Amino acid sequence: MLHLFPRIREITDAFGSRLRVSVEEHPRGALIVLERPDVNGQPRVLLDGYGVEVLSGYIMSARLAVPHALPEEQVDGTFGTRFALALQPAACLGLKQGGEMPLDIPAPFWDRLYAELCLVSAHARELGRRAEARVH
Repeated sequence: MLHLFPRIREITDAFGSRLRVSVEEHPRGALIVLERPDVNGQPRVLLDGYGVEVLSGYIMSARLAVPHALPEEQVDGTFGTRFALALQPAACLGLKQGGEMPLDIPAPFWDRLYAELCLVSAHARELGRRAEARVH
């Protein structure tokens, strides 16, 4: 069997900024990890399937809302995360877990991140299915 994990992809913008999206195996299936390796002090954000689905929806909502405000979203659980849209100085999503600084995701990343989240959520569901099959 082909071993697919960890799966790591980097999204870059026209100015060389980077957003890393990876899928890692976890006892309950998979975790999606978001990082900005090009920016010092940015935290790693860990999301389970629930968090990935809410982030995907929030990205689309933000795209439709800009230049207007959008209420924050919150997911609870082990990987509880708050999603917020900032409009100034430029449209940017902030993903905050616990007491950490938010991970900033500027608008130029949104479309490619949305597409990548569609792919990783499918991988995460399959890893979850395999983990459940091992338990039974």
